[in-house]
Amino acid sequence: MTDLVAIECAIRQLHGRYADALWRKDPDSFAALFAVDAEWKVAGMHMRGREEIRETFARFMVHTGRTLMTFRSPIVELVDGMVTARTYVTEQNKFASGQSADTIGIYYERFVEEDGALRFRYRHWNMYYIGPPDLTAKYYDVRDYGPPPGFPGPDDPTTVRTDFLFTDAEGKASATP
Repeated sequence: MTDLVAIECAIRQLHGRYADALWRKDPDSFAALFAVDAEWKVAGMHMRGREEIRETFARFMVHTGRTLMTFRSPIVELVDGMVTARTYVTEQNKFASGQSADTIGIYYERFVEEDGALRFRYRHWNMYYIGPPDLTAKYYDVRDYGPPPGFPGPDDPTTVRTDFLFTDAEGKASATP
C-alpha cells in the first residue's frame, strides 16, 4: 500500500503544480508538467508533444483572465504497469472578455517518470458542465467508461462546447476562447 500512497502524493503534487501554472498563465511551467512525447486531449483537440501543448496553452491564456482549477482526490490504478488516474475537477473561470463560468469534468490520466519527476503522459478531458455556479445550465451527455480503471479509447472524443459561447473584445462569439 505504501507505493500507492507515494504515487498518489506525487500525482497530487503534479495536479497542484498544474493548477498553479494555469492560475499564473505560465506556459513554460505548464508544459514542463508533461512528458516530452505527451498527449493532451481537450475541447475536441488532440495535442502531441510538449511543445505543441505549450503553444496551445499560451494561445488559450490570451483569452483567459483567471482560472482556479480544483482537483478532487485522484482514483489511482496500476494498469499493465502504468500509473493511471481518474480525477474529478471543477473550475472557476473569468475570461478576458469579462464572462465567467464554472466547469465540472473528469481528467483521465496516464503518468510517466521522466528526468526524475512524475509527468503527464496522456490526459483526456471530458467536460460535463459549463455555466453559472448555480448549476442551472445544461449538462453534456458524456460517455460513461464504467468504474475505474475504465478509460477512454485512443479515438474517443473529448467534450466540445456546443451551447456556451465565448465573446471576444469585439463581441464575436466562438466555442473556444
